[in-house]
Amino acid sequence: MPSPLPFACRCGTVTGTLLDVGPDQGDHVVCHCTDCQDLTRHLGHAEHVLDAHGGSALYQSRCARLRLDTGRDQLACVHLTDKPTLRWYAACCGMPLFNTYANGKLPYITTQLAACDPAKRADLIGPPRGHLFTDDGIGDTRALPKMSMGQLMRRFFPRMLRDFVSGDRRRCPLFDPKTLEPIATPRRLIAEERQALRGSGRTD
Repeated sequence: MPSPLPFACRCGTVTGTLLDVGPDQGDHVVCHCTDCQDLTRHLGHAEHVLDAHGGSALYQSRCARLRLDTGRDQLACVHLTDKPTLRWYAACCGMPLFNTYANGKLPYITTQLAACDPAKRADLIGPPRGHLFTDDGIGDTRALPKMSMGQLMRRFFPRMLRDFVSGDRRRCPLFDPKTLEPIATPRRLIAEERQALRGSGRTD
C-alpha cells in the first residue's frame, strides 16, 4: 500500500515528505551518469550519496506528490551542463535533493533516496528496477542489471500524462503555479568548474 516517505537535507533544515510512495507509484533506479556523480562531488556529498560504482539511488514520481515542510528558502538549483535537467539541493548544507526539468512544463520529480528516511525507504520502494548509464560507472559494472532511458521514459510517460490532464503539474512546490518557473533562480556551472570536476579524483 502506498505510504508517505519523509526526507531531509543533511543538516535537517530542509524537510518534507513524498506522498503515496510505492513500487507501482514511481520508479526506483540507480543512475551512474557522469552528471549525477559530478553533482555530488561539486556539492561535497559523494561519500553520502554515491555507491561503490558511483551510482545515485533515485526515485522518480509524480511532481505533485512532493510536500515541503521546512526550509523552502534554502532550496537552490543548478544546471551542470546546457541540458535542461535542473538539479536541486539544500543551500544550507549542500545536500542534493531532487532532479527536475528546467521548468514545470514537463512534469516529473526525481528524489535522491540518500535524503530519505533509511528505515522506511527500502520497505516502501523495493529494489531498483535497474541501473542507468552503467558505462559511466566506477569499476566493473557488467553484472549490474541495466535499464535504458527509453525503458524509464516508457514508464514515466503515463504519469506525465496524468499530471497534464489533472493539472497536477501546477502543484509541484518547486515551481510557481502560474508561470511554472522554478522558485529559486538556477545557476549554471561555468566551464572552469566543470573541468575541475573532471579531475576531482574519479577512478574508473
